[in-house]
Amino acid sequence: MTAPPAPGFWASYREAWKRVPGSAVYLLAVFVLAMAAVGVLAGLFWTGVGLLILVIGLPLIVLTLLIARGFGVADRFLLQLTGLPAIDEPTWSRDAPDATGFWATLTRPIRNAHYWTYLVHGMVVSPIVSTISFALTVTWLSVGLGGLTYWFWGLFLPRTDGGRWGRYVADSVPLFSGWNGWAVEVVLYLLAGLVFTFTMPWVLGGLARAHHGIARGLLGRWRSDDLAAEVRAEAAARGAAVHAEDVALRRLERDIHDGPQQRLVRLQMDLAALERRAEAGDGDAAAELAREARGHAKAALDELRALSSGVAPPLLQDRGLAAALTALAAGAPLSVHVDVDPAIDQAASPEIARTAYFTVAELLTNAIKHSAAAAATLTASLRPATDEALGMLDIWVVDNGRGGARFAPGHGLEGLRERVAGLRGALVVDSPAGGPSAISIHIPLPAPAVS
Repeated sequence: MTAPPAPGFWASYREAWKRVPGSAVYLLAVFVLAMAAVGVLAGLFWTGVGLLILVIGLPLIVLTLLIARGFGVADRFLLQLTGLPAIDEPTWSRDAPDATGFWATLTRPIRNAHYWTYLVHGMVVSPIVSTISFALTVTWLSVGLGGLTYWFWGLFLPRTDGGRWGRYVADSVPLFSGWNGWAVEVVLYLLAGLVFTFTMPWVLGGLARAHHGIARGLLGRWRSDDLAAEVRAEAAARGAAVHAEDVALRRLERDIHDGPQQRLVRLQMDLAALERRAEAGDGDAAAELAREARGHAKAALDELRALSSGVAPPLLQDRGLAAALTALAAGAPLSVHVDVDPAIDQAASPEIARTAYFTVAELLTNAIKHSAAAAATLTASLRPATDEALGMLDIWVVDNGRGGARFAPGHGLEGLRERVAGLRGALVVDSPAGGPSAISIHIPLPAPAVS
């Protein structure tokens, strides 16, 4: 696939001109913002440093850092006028969730490097850069616009020198020989205005990009912020997975206790009674007890098989997620329309497949038990990976029940959400009262290993 042709010179020049008004407004406004910032921040900060020996010094420095953050956010907001890409918000707190004491809260800005870079930007960097860019912006705007219109507003200026410098140019430059001084001035101003106006998109655009580059380094999000967010997400996913696994084990233990264990106890009692009847020679009673014992043994075996399929369904292990979801829909006591992409078998790891299978099974059960649905649609597909995001396994379960499903602590949907969150995924519920209910599962797929 060939790349699209690059735009021509005049097309790119027109696009650059579209950004000139916003860049000009930004370059003028940011100078005012920078002067206000350096006045406020320098006074507060050095006062706080001088009063550090007293208790009031530390709160003053913290206040300075918070105000510096406000000035930095305002600068980033004004940068949107230039049409350049938005600068991502940095992470303002990396403290542990339990760090809520007075001193931890008070000193949080001091322990965050972003506050200090915002202070340096507002108190040192921005005033210097803004002063230079302001001078150049005013020069280009005044010469460009003033030169093009000098023929009009120059008529109203007092001419105390009688057009001396214009006559001097006419006498010195053969091109203007014989011209009067006013005409020479108009032409020279017009030429200067044309040059400055023609170069204005590049000059103002370059100044805006310089501000944007500095702001991206000092006011933007760092790679360490993304890494810290990744660590927090991993910790949250691990905690959710542990909690979901604990809930599943407790439920399995309860199911075993209430089902197979009770039947095996009854089977043991029947066998003991059968032994006594056999010793007493009561054949009919012994045969009846044997039949009851066989029934209890069969029931216990069926329950154990059901529980074992809940731990690891054989069909999921043998034939993959697509076949397991299809069989799950076929065995559900409601009409389920299935649209499953077979490619999910290769993309989903065993952990992802197992979580997806049990989540769908629980959702179909809830559709029957709580929503009184008569029909549902099960869709599973893959979302391809991009340069910015991993691939995703997307599953939707939509039923025609009465709706009203929502997350509640200790209830089924909350447990499913925690189980999906253990894989860094999300469970989204859209279930208005009266239905229909649409519940989607989105699980990121691991990036393929590079050989």
